Amino acid sequence: MKVCRTLAVSAAAGCFLLGGVALAAGVTVHDARNRDVAIADPARIVSIGGAITEILYALGFEDRLVGVDSTSLYPAAAREKPDVGYMRQLSAEGVLGLNPSLVLAAQGSGPKETIDVLEAAKVPLVLVPETFSEAGLLDKIRLVGHAMDADKRAECLTAAVSDDLAQLRELRAKVTKPVRVMFVMSLLNGRAMAAGKNTAANEIIALAGGVNAIDSYEGYKIINDEAIVAAKPDVVLSIQRGKDSVVEETVYLHPAFALTPVAANKAFISMEGLYLLGFGPRTAAAARDLSIKLYPALAPQAEKFKPAALTADCRK
Repeated sequence: MKVCRTLAVSAAAGCFLLGGVALAAGVTVHDARNRDVAIADPARIVSIGGAITEILYALGFEDRLVGVDSTSLYPAAAREKPDVGYMRQLSAEGVLGLNPSLVLAAQGSGPKETIDVLEAAKVPLVLVPETFSEAGLLDKIRLVGHAMDADKRAECLTAAVSDDLAQLRELRAKVTKPVRVMFVMSLLNGRAMAAGKNTAANEIIALAGGVNAIDSYEGYKIINDEAIVAAKPDVVLSIQRGKDSVVEETVYLHPAFALTPVAANKAFISMEGLYLLGFGPRTAAAARDLSIKLYPALAPQAEKFKPAALTADCRK
């Protein structure tokens, strides 16, 4: 016997089956813009944000995806879905042309004009909060699961991710002297754009047992040479961005970084962007991998880390 749950304000409602899941006539999701969004039919989804797409796959809803954004790179099968472009440079026509019944978009997706058009089109649009913390990650999974009327699946995945985060805390407890890490998003014309507080980079550094060398501002900013030297970073961390990637030798030869332990110790780390900064189900594993790079002596301990989120069956 299938039971319908109607969380939206709705009168008579019936259940129907799609992909083996009993869907209610409607659920309501409270999103990042402080709106209550009623969802009647999550059959055709456009997912905007790599972590959201990854969660949908982990919950077994890949067949419902009719489009994804360009940051949706994992799992590899997601790259075969129709691409609506970069999450901050969306066109309303590109999204609506896929005839979605639900758009799940990471907070910060845009531009605003596109978001306004999508809302006016009466397609349910849920802006998923981006809170870079352990609790924020678990809440993201729960919200996506609830939007799909799949709370049980979401709790399965949050339990697995919680287990991974607990394993990570045990590994992090072995760190006795945290290293100072500067995350550099870009280094163009000798100008470094570095991550401050309230960023995914700041949190992943902390999860890995490091300390952000920048604590004087929030977000990402271009900093001058004096600020780089004053920050005294032990390591520069960056992400792989193709031709726009920060180059190791360029860092070492930079006049400011050359005066820091980064150059003296040849300490530069580059990792895949979605894996490192996406704050999806693999975040604890990414933090573990970063921790090993920061603290090679932890490698034997890290071998005991078995990511539950990668093997959990939360698809039904």
